[in-house]
Amino acid sequence: MNKIENEDFGNKILFFQKEFTVNRKRGCHVITDEVLKSIPELKKIKIGMLNLFLKHTSASLIVNECYDPNVLKDLNNYLDRNIPDDESLYIHNDEGADDASSHIKNAFFGHSINIPITNGSLNLGTWQGIIFCEFRNMKSNRTIVATIQGTS
Repeated sequence: MNKIENEDFGNKILFFQKEFTVNRKRGCHVITDEVLKSIPELKKIKIGMLNLFLKHTSASLIVNECYDPNVLKDLNNYLDRNIPDDESLYIHNDEGADDASSHIKNAFFGHSINIPITNGSLNLGTWQGIIFCEFRNMKSNRTIVATIQGTS
C-alpha cells in the first residue's frame, strides 16, 4: 500500500472544472487518453480527486478493464441481450426503439465516476481505464464535466 502524506497542511485546496465532448458510435469505448488530453491541469495535482459527470441519460461512464477489448464487447452484448431495443416492451419510445432501453442501461451503469489523483496521475489499477458507453444508435456529441479538487 502506498502511503502519501501531506505534511504542509497550509496547502490550499484547489478546484478546477472543465467541460469537453466525446462522440462515439454505439458500444463501449476506452476514453482514458482522451480524458487526460482534455484536462492537462490534472498534472498539477499532488493529491486529489477527479469527478467525471456525463450530462446525458442514454450513455454512461464506468471504470473497467481496458486491456482486452473483448471485455467491452461482452459488456455491450450483455446489455443488448438483457435490455433489448424493442418498442413493444416499453412505454417511453419518443425517440425510437433505443430510447427507453438506453435510459434503463444508464440506470444500471450510471453517469458519474470518481478517480483518485496521485502525483499528477490518475490512480487507476493496472488494467483499469475510463470507459464511455453509448447506448443510442445515432452518434451524438456527449458533454462530460470534469471537476478536479486537490492540492498542488
